[in-house]
Formats: sequence, C-alpha cells, structure tokens
Amino acid sequence: MTDSCEVLVVGAGLAGLQCARELQAAGRDVRVWEAADDVGGRIRTEHVDGFLVDRGFQVLNPAYPAVRRWVDVSALELQPFGAGLGVRRDDGLAVLAHPLREPQLIARTIGSGLAKPREAAALLRWAAPAVVRSWRQYDGGGRRAAVSGRDVTLRQALDDARLAGELRRVVDRFFAGVLLEDDGSTSNDFARLLLRTFALGVPGLPRMGMQALPRQLAASLATPVRTGIKVNSIRREGGSMLVRASGAELRAEQVVVATDPAGAEALALGNDGGGAAGGLPAMKGVLTHWFAAGEPPSRLNLLCVDARERPGGPLVNTAVVSNAAPGYTPAGRHLVQTSALFGRGRPLPGDDAVRRHAAEIYGADATGWELVARHEVPNALPVQPPPLGSPQPAEISPGVFVCGDHRATASIQGALESGHLTAQAVLRADFR
Repeated sequence: MTDSCEVLVVGAGLAGLQCARELQAAGRDVRVWEAADDVGGRIRTEHVDGFLVDRGFQVLNPAYPAVRRWVDVSALELQPFGAGLGVRRDDGLAVLAHPLREPQLIARTIGSGLAKPREAAALLRWAAPAVVRSWRQYDGGGRRAAVSGRDVTLRQALDDARLAGELRRVVDRFFAGVLLEDDGSTSNDFARLLLRTFALGVPGLPRMGMQALPRQLAASLATPVRTGIKVNSIRREGGSMLVRASGAELRAEQVVVATDPAGAEALALGNDGGGAAGGLPAMKGVLTHWFAAGEPPSRLNLLCVDARERPGGPLVNTAVVSNAAPGYTPAGRHLVQTSALFGRGRPLPGDDAVRRHAAEIYGADATGWELVARHEVPNALPVQPPPLGSPQPAEISPGVFVCGDHRATASIQGALESGHLTAQAVLRADFR
C-alpha cells in the first residue's frame, strides 16, 4: 500500500531539515527521506579511536543571522577558536589577531609587522563596505539585486583596493581556505558578507562535533527522518506527486528536493512537470587530514596559513583543533587538522606531503603524528561567482521545489535561508 503525506522533503541536510521544521510548525503533514544513514548532508562527524573528526573542516559562526534565528547555539556548547590568524612567514609563525577580542595577543600582532600602514589602509578600503552591507540586503524579500552596485571577483576587488605585499597573501590564503578556491574567482560581495560575519562572531565547534547542528534540527521534527531511502523518481500522477524510492513509495501533494546539486538536477529533470533546477553549479573539493599528536605543535587556538611567497606545500590552512575544542580528543592527546584544495586538473596531495607542510607551518616536528582520518570531499562547496543576487526561486514546476545552499549562498547561512524561503514558497502555493 502506498503511503501518503502533504509534503515530502527529499534530503536531510540543513536546508531540507529547516524547510521541514517550518512546514511542520505551519501545520503541514511532513515526511523527510534521506539516502544516507544519518542526517546532515555534507555535515558529518565520525568517531575514530576516541577522536571526533568532521568530514571536511567546517566551523559554525554564531553571527550568521539564520543561525541566530533558528539554532539553539547554547545547546550545542560551542567551543570557539581565537579571533585571528597564525601566519607562517620566512622567519617564523606570526600572529594577526583581533585587538579587542584577543587583547593578550596585541603585542604579538603589533610586533609581527604584518599590518604595515600602506597595506593596512588598502585592506580597510576593501573591507569598509562590509560595515554597512548585511545579509538582509542580499535575501531582502526574494528580489534579485547585487549587494553592491557593482559586484566583481574577489581578486579584482582586492586589486582595485591596491592591496599588495604580505598582507595580500594573508588575505588570499585565508579566503582560499574559506571559499575553497585560490584564484579569487568568488563574488566579492559574498566575500565581504563573510568578512562581516567573522567580524561580528567567532566561529567554533560544537562539543559533539559539527553534526550536532543538523541533529538538533532533526530532533524537533514530530515524525523522525527516514534514512537509507534513496529516491529514484518523482512523477506527477493525477493531482499529486508519486515518489518512488528504494523499498518505498509515497504520494505527496508537494515534494521538496533538498539534495546535493547533482541529485536535485536529476530528480527535477525527471519529474513530468519539466523544468530544471536552474542549472547544475560547479562544485569545489577539499582534502582534509586529521592527525593525532602527543604534544600540540603550537599553543595557538587560531587557524594558521602559509603566507610566504613560495608556500612549502599544498595546505590552505591548518589548526590545532584540540586547543580550541578539547572535546574532540581523548585525554592527553591533541588533534591537528589540515585542508588542501583538489579538483579537476589539481593533483591530490599525499599524506606525507600534507604532514610535512603542516609541520613546516608550525615550525614543529611531526615525526610522531598519527593519521586519524583522511577525507576526500569532491563536492564540498558550490561555486559563488559574481554577481551575487537573491536566492533562486524555490518552485521549479507545479508541486516540485528545490532548496539548498547551491540555490542561495555557499554557506550554512545559505542552506538555512534556502530552507526557510522554500517553506514559504510551499505555503504560498496552497493559496493559488
């Protein structure tokens, strides 16, 4: 016998879960199906020999408006990183820290000489619009308009601000790790929105790992998420949608496809109503390693980058995670994460090259580091080229909706906001 409901959400990542929560709060009969064995989508946490390791290095910034609005951050017991960067230079590891949030690092920041007057002035020229721009200007009622009058690539904007020298390398390599690209091709408006978020909040890690975030969203649903259910087709049949999956079949008045971009495109194209999901966005990949160490290679609880003219290896960043989040490790042990880019035309770094570069950044001996986990995440983040416009429309054909960060911004903010906007679109469709 075919089951039925009012709305089926396909995919239990942040976007799908937020959409389902809001529809449930509005009184709709909602089911959520997920192909994987747990909720979270690209946000997953593994338990390995007493360590917590996230699949791909991710952090939660409590300053995201969507996080403030829909997430109980206090319940996650967020463990914050320091507000600043460790910077590998030719003569050692320097510090560039927020003077108000990290007053104990003021002397090291000033003594580093990283913020030379001319370079600092150029950085302020570029960053100044972030003070007055906000996520509201981007999402604002679904209107498609750039956040600034003229959006260009991040590289072009930094060039226009005449930011050069060592500080430019610091900015480039910091954003390479955040945006998962090292060519500056991302929307400058998006980069400034992220900068504003970093200025307003300090990212951290939940005590139980990043997957605690989607699990919190899923826990509020009246009907538990069904995992291990891979949807094969969505087809309009009469006045409802017939959804067929591995070992299950269901009729729903409306279907929300909240999968990865490739899955969303395939299911959207497969429904009888026609209409694509708005084009398949390119995706960016990241390789993360997690190493166990008996002693921390640094006492800094900061993200560290290699700002030398010729970096010593493939890493875009590294952090001694246990300095910020001791809950990620068993007693007496320390955990080092590293991130490197990979994708088409880019060789995949080996474990030894990664370990060697991380040790060089810290100026430490990594001989005793043990590999805890290695994650190749080819579809870690959608590209976000200029111009940055409002989120794409949620309804792509009668009764079929698509949501995800690939429909909004490539971020936790974008995923939650897309879920919210999609729920609103579903509810509006009831009154047509």
